[in-house]
Amino acid sequence: MTGLGLWSLAFGALFYFLPPLPAPGTDEEARRAAALMARAVAALRERRESSGPPIDPLSDINRTGLIGREDTSITTSPGRLEAKRTTANPLVAGALVRMFREAGAGRGDVAAVGASGSFPGLILATLCAAAARGIEPRLIVSLGASRWGANDPGWTWLEMSDCLRRAGVLDVESAALSLGGGRDGGGGLPENGRVLLEKKIEETGLPFIREPDLPKNVAARIALFEQSAGGRPIRVFVNIGGSFADMGTDGEVLKLRPGFNPAGEIFVPPPDRRGVVQEMARRGIPVIHLLFVQGLAERYGLPWDPVPLPGAGDGGSRPALSRPAGIVLLSLYLAGVAFGLFRIARLGRRLDD
Repeated sequence: MTGLGLWSLAFGALFYFLPPLPAPGTDEEARRAAALMARAVAALRERRESSGPPIDPLSDINRTGLIGREDTSITTSPGRLEAKRTTANPLVAGALVRMFREAGAGRGDVAAVGASGSFPGLILATLCAAAARGIEPRLIVSLGASRWGANDPGWTWLEMSDCLRRAGVLDVESAALSLGGGRDGGGGLPENGRVLLEKKIEETGLPFIREPDLPKNVAARIALFEQSAGGRPIRVFVNIGGSFADMGTDGEVLKLRPGFNPAGEIFVPPPDRRGVVQEMARRGIPVIHLLFVQGLAERYGLPWDPVPLPGAGDGGSRPALSRPAGIVLLSLYLAGVAFGLFRIARLGRRLDD
């Protein structure tokens, strides 16, 4: 083999046997976020085991207290159980630390969070990551939820957040609430489910968004976010789930990458199809999009539907490749080129002979 080939293989071997690079987010902030979410999960588990509603060990295999039921009176749409279990992993909070960094959001900044009750694990991960980074979240939640989310009438996001507040783990009050479902007005819910959620919202005394017109609904949410921010700029918008008001009705929104999206890369449709996601982007505010959970897990190196849950001590997400794989592949490529040149030169000498 030629000198170039030997050097290439040696270079690749050197990097292969070096210790893996640290995973993105495996730092003190990410560890704090994951540890806080683990504490929150423990508080939710303890509450459900002591007072109910009971945890179903067949669906909530890791006994997180974050998994709902297959079908209830406040279930808005289908949902994938494996995705809901994936988001109950405390390491997701560490991955959110990385996403906040990508968005340039840090201590003292305001993050607007538009969330569906479909993904209580993602709401919790976002709040824990915000706490670890010193970010102040402003939260608007739609209480209706898809299958396996916060869709137990006795264990909605309101009961979860109240449990965390009483346990001294997290104390984040929502800026406003809505029903969710069709046109954010409980569309698709049975009458008893809609009435139950209306009663829960009214009892909180929080602003109740019940506007079926998309532009007016979006305007109301933006105004509430700005009001709760107290005049400070919103640094990032976090979209959790696929609500009518946050996503809008333009099909281009389905092309958003799960995770961090710069504002300039988000298509902004006309106002009649524009959700909060696109309105924030129009204002130059980046978006963290938390919906396509399998894609999110792949992008940020998170395990899919893990049993048991990983320990929270190592912080956030793990990279898909633990070593500088590009360097290794480049070395192998150069070795292959060198070998090819060697064969050509050898063939040339044979022809000369």
